[in-house]
Amino acid sequence: MIDLSIVTTLYRSAPFIDEFYDRVCRAASSLEASFEIVFVNDGSPDDSLERALRLHARDPRVRVIDLSRNFGHHKAIMTGLERSCGRLVFLLDSDLEEDPAWLARFHAELRQSGADVVYGVQRTRKGGWFERATGAMYYRLFNALLEHPIPQNVVTARLMTRRYVDQLVRHRDREVCLAGLWVMTGFEQLPVTVEKGSREHPAYGHRERLSVMVNALTSFSNRPLVLIFYVGCAIMLTSVVAAVYLVVRALRHGFGVPGWPSLIVSVWFLGGMTIFSLGIIGIYLAKIFTETKDRPYTVVRAEYSRESIGVGQSR
Repeated sequence: MIDLSIVTTLYRSAPFIDEFYDRVCRAASSLEASFEIVFVNDGSPDDSLERALRLHARDPRVRVIDLSRNFGHHKAIMTGLERSCGRLVFLLDSDLEEDPAWLARFHAELRQSGADVVYGVQRTRKGGWFERATGAMYYRLFNALLEHPIPQNVVTARLMTRRYVDQLVRHRDREVCLAGLWVMTGFEQLPVTVEKGSREHPAYGHRERLSVMVNALTSFSNRPLVLIFYVGCAIMLTSVVAAVYLVVRALRHGFGVPGWPSLIVSVWFLGGMTIFSLGIIGIYLAKIFTETKDRPYTVVRAEYSRESIGVGQSR
């Protein structure tokens, strides 16, 4: 078994691959350890695969796992972790927003503390005031509804022991949310403050972040379902109080002209609550439907390594 596996995914990563390779090799060589670099091509539409294969051709330490299509960032990461071989596994993104030089800091902290995971958290969230404000709201809402809160401003980069990775990849969720799985796997995990870079067109926009939040909440918490129950109870209680008030008022002052505005507002409010509640229930039912089919969460078209492992294997 080699000492270190460096795992990353490729999606529109062609401009960064060569520099990423050079910087990762320098960082790994400073540890004086044997290492491999595992590139997982997540159906990238550019020439990321070709660039990675050129690196593989000249450096046998480079392994390339080519997925049959785009399965998503988190699923590609899980495939790379599952196929890594090192006693330690360093995971990071290939777009160079996360500095490969962090490896030395993470490794020193891991050896000193004896922890199983050292992961990065941003000192301050990158971006403008709107991105920072919405990011803070995102984590507050996220952790308020989760049973296992996740660290705020956590990044992908982390150094993990083999025993932690082996337990992490045992999760067979078809709807993968890594932030939750990292926490749920347990073991001793220590944060390290980092300064993350930024690029002009980030991979995750507001729509993608909202999608990740909805996926995480419905994958790791039943609190939205419980919240529906309490909201329904509150609406019923409010309706009873309003009915009693209207009866008392009618007995004292007689019936007035029916209030069309209040009627319409009530109908729209209750209709919206009904549709919202059914939507949440529908998301949970969809997840149950997906999980019970037990499909592989990725399909590997080919793997390029020293052993030239074959084609069409799935995980």
